[in-house]
Amino acid sequence: MKNQILLPLLALMLLTGCDDKIDRRAVVGRHSITTYSTDPHSPAQVGNGTFAFCFDITGLQTFVPFNTLSDWAWHTFPKGKKESEQTYSETIYTTEDGREVSLTFPDPASPELTKWLARNEHLFNIGRVGFRLYREDGSLADSSALTGCRQTTDLWTGIVTSEFTLDGCPVKVVTAAHPVKDAIAVKVSAPEDLKGRLEVFLDHPYADWHYMAEFVGDYQSVDRHKSDLVTIGNTKAVIYRTMDDFTYNVSVDWNKGTFDREDAHLFKLVPDGGELEFVIEYSKEEPVESTTFRKTCKESAAAWKEFWLSGAAVDLSESEDPRWMELERRIVLSQYLMRLNEAGAWPPQEAGLVNTGWYGRFHFEMIWWHELHYILWDRKELASKALDIYERFLPTSMERAARKGHTGVRWPKCTGTQDREWPQEIHATLVWQQPHPIYIAEALYRLDTANLSKWAEIVEQTAEYMADVLVKNANTGIYELREPLCLMSENTKMFETKNPTFELAYWRYGIETAQTWRERQGLERNAKWDDVLEHLAPLPVEDGVYVTYEGIPEMWTKYNFEHPGLTGVYGMIPGKVDLEIFTRTFDKVLAEWQFDRVWGWDFPMMAMAATRLGRPEEAIDLLLYDAEKFRFDDHGLATGGPFPYFPSNGGLLSAVAMMAGGWDGCPDGEAPGFPENWHVKAEGFNRMQ
Repeated sequence: MKNQILLPLLALMLLTGCDDKIDRRAVVGRHSITTYSTDPHSPAQVGNGTFAFCFDITGLQTFVPFNTLSDWAWHTFPKGKKESEQTYSETIYTTEDGREVSLTFPDPASPELTKWLARNEHLFNIGRVGFRLYREDGSLADSSALTGCRQTTDLWTGIVTSEFTLDGCPVKVVTAAHPVKDAIAVKVSAPEDLKGRLEVFLDHPYADWHYMAEFVGDYQSVDRHKSDLVTIGNTKAVIYRTMDDFTYNVSVDWNKGTFDREDAHLFKLVPDGGELEFVIEYSKEEPVESTTFRKTCKESAAAWKEFWLSGAAVDLSESEDPRWMELERRIVLSQYLMRLNEAGAWPPQEAGLVNTGWYGRFHFEMIWWHELHYILWDRKELASKALDIYERFLPTSMERAARKGHTGVRWPKCTGTQDREWPQEIHATLVWQQPHPIYIAEALYRLDTANLSKWAEIVEQTAEYMADVLVKNANTGIYELREPLCLMSENTKMFETKNPTFELAYWRYGIETAQTWRERQGLERNAKWDDVLEHLAPLPVEDGVYVTYEGIPEMWTKYNFEHPGLTGVYGMIPGKVDLEIFTRTFDKVLAEWQFDRVWGWDFPMMAMAATRLGRPEEAIDLLLYDAEKFRFDDHGLATGGPFPYFPSNGGLLSAVAMMAGGWDGCPDGEAPGFPENWHVKAEGFNRMQ
């Protein structure tokens, strides 16, 4: 009898939604993107995490030369005569206390080789695809000739539909990316009146040397690369690309029309009327099996549905604060963008797969901001390939530490797929990337203890370097983190900076955690590490607040800009702080920091600090702070550095995960980091440290 009553009640609960499960499709659906014109700096995108195609309001790269990027597309310029004749030498700096420090600074004796090392290797644009649209009078149409433009990105399927009218003729373009292949599939529906007035072009640039490039590629150096065309039957062609010692292929399949060469690297597809469907696949090897438009769309929809139904989710729609809609929009679009741009074989660069900054290379200190959110949102598999960088670079990074006279492993600052030094002052002296793999390893271990064996050597060698690089003060017995140092803030004098607050706190966290890892493996504690932990320099305090580094001059007037790492010691990391001092420090940062001179991830970092302090209203305010360096456009692309700046998106997701899923020592209850009037539904989050 009891079961006869309970079963109908359970069925009713499922039908009425009383089980309180989040309607994930509804959450995602209310933030689908609709635009009515092209922002020349903000493309629409389709992609799969390793490959992305960026395009304008036409559904292709017609009027704006947006980029097509893949995480395998790394090029190196050949060395010229001068570069080949020169030998790079590191700078040896002698400190005031007599230490000799080897620094990878620009070598004035080898300027050409130094410049070559800075520029290589670099990401390159694998090809542009656009329309040529002709007016009734035969002239080439520009963007002003289009009317009725509307473009919708269906986040649930990853498919973009673009509609526009040319001289009264409506055109509909559907653009999708394959979930595994580096391929786009496009369907063009246009009336017979446009026959002969609509064609598709493919253009392929040479790599360029620009440090920052919104539109990537050199379309002028036609003689420096080759594009060999092979046509297979009436509806398939392959373009074999050779760019110095790098080769790749562009495979084109279409349903009707003709495909031919127009110039050295320029090709065109001319439909013969009716609906045109085509697929373009980019690959380092010739594709084994072609796909179709319909199959690509079907597989795209299945893959994106699987993504949205996986991992964690949050629904803010029952909140009393009217700002919930904007925060939820940022959360949903950030998930979409990070999955589309940043789930590849290598850690992503700041601009994801939109354009290139720092020659397209990735920054090791930003790995935390790009990858941690995947772990907290229970999608660790999307970070797994990129996080393998620590295993891949372990041997070369041990060699780097040895060259500098230290044991353990020193991780690079900024690099590509080769662990090659980039001679630059900041790159040579930045240190806060060092503890990242320990933090990440601990986060993964908490999810699966099998990660102990996978990460043990990385954790051990990372901590070994961290302990070895400290300098023991002969007079006090205190272990100090000494100059030359470039800090998180990157705005202090590296030859005068010592005992920085954030880095000291992170050093303590890293070495303490590494000791715990030794104990988990049944090993004895490292005696030197214990000595370091017992005698590590205290966090510097002046006038009752923490300061960026010991002895810093004019802290709150001269150095109150760039990253406020002071707030990261009890937010981003679970640092050991004096809460009264930290609270005063946090309040002083909020009152006196120049928020127009920071970077995008600084706001989530401060929101994490507010969350740990039990000040959720301020955490919300910081995640919605109206600053030029922390805005999210119609596509969800964020400011915060060179645009777009994905650490802003990743930081937002990590902060929200902390607020929704909790952290070590947090209060009990649902979404413990949100204010009471934010009635948040959250599911699937992993707790932050």
